[in-house]
Amino acid sequence: GLRGERVGVFAGVIQDDYAGLTRAAGAGRFGSFTSTGLHRSVVANRVSYFLGLTGPSLVVDSGQSSSLVAVQQACDALRRGECSMALAGGVNLLLAAETSVAVERFGGLSREGRSYVFDARADGYVRGEGGGVVVLKLLSDAVADGDDVVCVIRGGAVNNDGGGEGLTVPRCGAQVEVVGLALERSGLGALDVAYVELHGTGTPLGDPVEARALGRVYGVGRSVPLVVGSAKSNVGHLEGAAGVVGLIKAALVVREGLVPASLNFVSAHPDMDLDGWGLRVQCGLGEWPVRGVRRAGVSSFGMGGTNVHLVLEQAPDPASPEQASPDSVRVVPWVLSARSEAALREQAVRLREFVTGNGDVACSDVGRSLVVSRSVFDHRAVVVGSGRGELLAGLDAVAVGEVGPG
Repeated sequence: GLRGERVGVFAGVIQDDYAGLTRAAGAGRFGSFTSTGLHRSVVANRVSYFLGLTGPSLVVDSGQSSSLVAVQQACDALRRGECSMALAGGVNLLLAAETSVAVERFGGLSREGRSYVFDARADGYVRGEGGGVVVLKLLSDAVADGDDVVCVIRGGAVNNDGGGEGLTVPRCGAQVEVVGLALERSGLGALDVAYVELHGTGTPLGDPVEARALGRVYGVGRSVPLVVGSAKSNVGHLEGAAGVVGLIKAALVVREGLVPASLNFVSAHPDMDLDGWGLRVQCGLGEWPVRGVRRAGVSSFGMGGTNVHLVLEQAPDPASPEQASPDSVRVVPWVLSARSEAALREQAVRLREFVTGNGDVACSDVGRSLVVSRSVFDHRAVVVGSGRGELLAGLDAVAVGEVGPG
């Protein structure tokens, strides 16, 4: 039914087991389809071909963060209007024994065959096989189409470690930065998020770095600890598809308001101060830890340093028109404040750039954040409007020093 539609396909894939096995069989086994069959790009392109989809179609390889980076790229394409809907995710198949041998000699695998995420026994990860795909739309389109919205992706960010102790050694500062950027682009503060689905591989090197980074961003000033967990303790590390597995779990956690156990945790790794960093590993099925709108973070990190973090939010109640379409129901004030008139005009320009660059952020959420998270100075302006267009027009007026309706 989507044939000819501008639907994008974004797939995270990192392993070449099939290609390796094919080449090992020798050129005598090659046929007319071998060349296309060995192209990673065709993992996405064949889906577009089979379903007749005309939007962007590509494979992402950023290491173990590939599938979550694919989701973030799909979100960006939707915001830019490059596609009307997107299929995003990843796949990981364990076909060649040599790949597991290489990972074992790299030092990544658990000798015990268990993912002891954040635990003192952590000694590596367990390889997992499978894949996952999510269907993405702009929230306004999904609501208008009557879709079952599982959750909303408020925002996300991607960066790289940019060097450090080694190519495959994670850098705490870069993880702090990517989480902070994701929150900023979501229009939320750290205390708005109650749960984080960890990258959480169960390695004695990576886990303490991730925990410390989360503590620096999410753990400050919390009255209730940030709850964390990792699907890798349930299904293993799906490598190129690991990020979308974590996303699917986190989306269901946000929808259901129940947090499942992160398995195999008894006591924290000695390099972690979970209590001091404001973190708590979920050890059994539990209710959402705080009242209010449910929001969660999802992390995925590639071995070459490409990090991604997304922020999810509980879907609006379809039975409540006011909640389902916050930008079209009521008048919203946007309050600006600065130390000088020139700075006030610049605030209006910066706010306009933020709002237009984040098409899914709700006008009401912008208004709330401006009131509760910004300092108050002597020079002020208030823009009032019942929709995005009126509010942006008001910002334009403030930016040039004009006074008018709204």
